[in-house]
Amino acid sequence: MNKGVTVWFTGLPCSGKTTIADKLALIIKEKGKNVERLDGDIVRKGLTRDLGFSKEDRDMNIERVTFVAKLLTRNNVVVLATFVSPYIARRQKTREEIGEYIEVYVKASLEECIKRDVKGMYKKALAGEIKNFTGIDDPYEAPPSPEIIVDTDVESVDESVEKVLKYLEKNGFL
Repeated sequence: MNKGVTVWFTGLPCSGKTTIADKLALIIKEKGKNVERLDGDIVRKGLTRDLGFSKEDRDMNIERVTFVAKLLTRNNVVVLATFVSPYIARRQKTREEIGEYIEVYVKASLEECIKRDVKGMYKKALAGEIKNFTGIDDPYEAPPSPEIIVDTDVESVDESVEKVLKYLEKNGFL
């Protein structure tokens, strides 16, 4: 039996984290492996609905998700976690707590993310209607040494998915 792992997708809002992870989840499931998706929008409707977007609340959001991911990972599940998770220090704590952790930096320019903004969040943030929005008036700290970088400005979704899939296979997680 293959061991569990948390694949942590980090990047600006609308960079492609969810799109890539959702497609990857289907492929992993087809391979007969247990897979779970943890997504920012979904956990904020339940597990972390009491939290806002201050730095402290963002850290608490990721702390709770880390706990869930750790439990799933140690039970041989491939966890695909998609969170902006803008702070390096918090992602490092997550890495240390989970152990079997692969960081995927979903790199996309701010301009491209604004173009992809189907929910109109960047528009609201630029107009001052949303405060502490990552990439606008709150920083995003890019990972200094992620295991994988997918550049969604130039790669197709399939190319990005394939890059992550190959890494998982090469490292014995699939």
